[in-house]
Amino acid sequence: MRRTPLALATLAVASLALAACGSGTSDPGGADGDKTVTVYSADGLGDWYSKQFVEFEKQTGIKVQMIEAGSGEVVSRLQKEKANVQADLVVTLPPYIQKADADGLLQPYTPAGADQVTGATDTYVPLVNNYLCFIYNPDKVDAAPTTFDDLLSPVFAKKLQYSTPGQAGDGTAVLLHLQHILGKDKALEFLAKLETNNVGPSSSTGKLQPKVSKGEIYVANGDVQMNLASINNDRSNFKIFFPAGPDGRASTFSIPYTMGLAAGAPHADAGRELADFLLSTTAQEQVSQQAYGVPARADVKPADKQFQQVEQALQGVEIWPADWAKILTEMDADIAAYNEALGLA
Repeated sequence: MRRTPLALATLAVASLALAACGSGTSDPGGADGDKTVTVYSADGLGDWYSKQFVEFEKQTGIKVQMIEAGSGEVVSRLQKEKANVQADLVVTLPPYIQKADADGLLQPYTPAGADQVTGATDTYVPLVNNYLCFIYNPDKVDAAPTTFDDLLSPVFAKKLQYSTPGQAGDGTAVLLHLQHILGKDKALEFLAKLETNNVGPSSSTGKLQPKVSKGEIYVANGDVQMNLASINNDRSNFKIFFPAGPDGRASTFSIPYTMGLAAGAPHADAGRELADFLLSTTAQEQVSQQAYGVPARADVKPADKQFQQVEQALQGVEIWPADWAKILTEMDADIAAYNEALGLA
């Protein structure tokens, strides 16, 4: 959901072998004929993207340019560019994808295979499933904090940080999760108490990973996909945990990377073609192996060791369903209340 400063990167191309999944237009690059497509995405899927974009260019001749940012920043950039649209395909976390849709920043498109995806609408479709979690440095903390109240311990004084709700998708997920298990008022009371230990605001969840790994801080929020990828690919020194609420049960909820076609996309046909490609069974079958993500398609059942690690991380954790339509209607007020409670307004 999630997290780094904006950075433009044109990805190189190589090969694999995916079934054709394009829109069938004769001009996939757009009216001007240039063979490019621009993706604005929450960060975290780079390992999967890089390989898929390589194959997409090989098959179609269309080069992919990608801009990564925090989930809120992705939508903010779309809003600022509304009169001069630069993005073709948008991938961000809820409730930001719903906000983009409500603000008229997406146009209708249903990629092939969307009928196999829970939560798909006529303007956006979950692409990779993911889950809120927390991480801790095992060299600095003997064991994972058992409950959220454990995070209030003086042990974590200025050694704890979470990404900022309203800016980062994962940070917004922290607020939503606390609202779910504590109620809105008590969630704000808890976060106000947590300020004693909190290092300060962060618009990037991804930037918290190296800080925990190096022991600069001991605990941070994260998400299962991004954190497992960092542990295995970057040898990061942290472990995943799920603190329990007042009922003593560890829980989380899904915050899927979700995809939509930008309204006024300059290369809309190429955007549709790439959307079909990323939701194809072949691409979906590779998302766990390449990036520790969970395929959004119900008909894709991975059995690789990476997917098994995801299942192991979630074992015994209760997953509650989020009502994103309701969350969206209350998000602005909830973020304003959060900022006021923590003196950020």
